[in-house]
Amino acid sequence: MTTSTRHVTAPRLVATDLDGTVVRSDGTISARTVAAFARVEAAGAHFVLVTGRPPRWIHPVAESFGHRGLALCANGALVYDLHSERVIQSHMIQPEVLEKLVELLREAIPGVTFGVEYEDGVAFEHAYELGRWSAAAENLRASPEELVSRPGAKLLARHPTLCADDLLAAARPAVGDLATPTHSNGDRLLELSAAGVSKASALAELSEGLGIAPHEVIAFGDMPNDLTMLAWAGTAYAVANAHPEVLAAVPDHAAANDADGVAQILERLYP
Repeated sequence: MTTSTRHVTAPRLVATDLDGTVVRSDGTISARTVAAFARVEAAGAHFVLVTGRPPRWIHPVAESFGHRGLALCANGALVYDLHSERVIQSHMIQPEVLEKLVELLREAIPGVTFGVEYEDGVAFEHAYELGRWSAAAENLRASPEELVSRPGAKLLARHPTLCADDLLAAARPAVGDLATPTHSNGDRLLELSAAGVSKASALAELSEGLGIAPHEVIAFGDMPNDLTMLAWAGTAYAVANAHPEVLAAVPDHAAANDADGVAQILERLYP
C-alpha cells in the first residue's frame, strides 16, 4: 500500500467521499477525522464532502463537521450548504429523460425496479425493494407515471438478483449518453445522474469558481462513483477497503476507513 504524500505544499482543496471513506463501518465519523479536517480549514484550505448521499442524509455529518463547508450530494447533482443546510444548486434529470431511461432499462434488464431521488425527497414504485428503508417508508410509494413526473437528482434502479457491477455493465450500453450511470454500495443498486453529471463535474465546477486548479486538489474515495473525481484531482487516494476497481485504478492507497486513513494523510499534509 502506497501512502506517500507527494505535495511539497499542502493542497488548496480537499475533497472526500463519505461512506466507506471517512465514515466508519459503524456509521460514525471519528474525532480524529473531524480534527484532521479542522486542520485543513485552519491552514486556509477548502474542504468539500462529495457523496452519493441525498441531502436528507447529511444532517448528522453537518453536525460532526460543525456545519462548515459544502457537500456535493447525489453524486454531484445537488450542491448543499452545510451551514444553512439547504440546496443551493442542482443539476437534474428532466421528466422526459427519466421516462426514457426507465423504458430503456426495463427492456435491457428484466426485473429491474425504480426509485427517484428528488431535490426535496424520494419516491419508489410499488415493486421496488426498500432494502434499508423501514416499513415507515411505504408512504413514499408512487405509480410509475408519478415517479417520473418531475425532475430527479438521481434515478435508482434495483434488481432482485444482479449485483451492482453487473447492473452497471448492462446499463452503460442501454442508456448511452442519455445519463451517467454508476454505483456506490454494491447492493444490487444502480444510480443514474443527468448526462455529464458526476462527482468530477461538480468538483471541477466548484474548484473553478474558487480559482483552484486540479493539481491543487486532493481527493479520497472507495467506490466506482468516486472514480471520475479521483481521476480529475491532481492527487488521489483510494482507501484500503475500496472496491477492487478503484484500488486498481488509483495508485496511491490510504489506510482503511476504520483506521482513519484519510485523517492519517491529512495530518501529514497539514501538520
